[in-house]
Amino acid sequence: MGKKDPNKGGVYSDCWHIPGGGVDEGELLEQALQREVKEEVGLDILPYRPVLIPIKHGGTSEKTLSSGEKVICNMDFNTYRIEIFDKNADEVEVLLNDDLVEAKWFSRTELSDVKQIPGGKEFFQEAGIF
Repeated sequence: MGKKDPNKGGVYSDCWHIPGGGVDEGELLEQALQREVKEEVGLDILPYRPVLIPIKHGGTSEKTLSSGEKVICNMDFNTYRIEIFDKNADEVEVLLNDDLVEAKWFSRTELSDVKQIPGGKEFFQEAGIF
């Protein structure tokens, strides 16, 4: 999971979240997934098959644009499971880019104790993670 740079105006900068982001115009969901994972944590997930987790969740947060304007973002989260079958977690090199300033792997038991985006813990409970 990652944390955003609070100085870059991202949403939920004080919370841990699954790396991700918006879908650009004309982009398919899986294309956005590949781009965002590459941008945020430096992983090329093209060799792996993403599976959409059929749990709908979302959130609302204020965001400061690069112009300084504040806007309200209403977000629908599409969450994918990507099994990296040829490496252990400690072998996956994470390179923080874009707006993430911190990343950490959490065990299932740790997930219930860390501060997550609104609905994050509920998502993991509904998905049967903890």
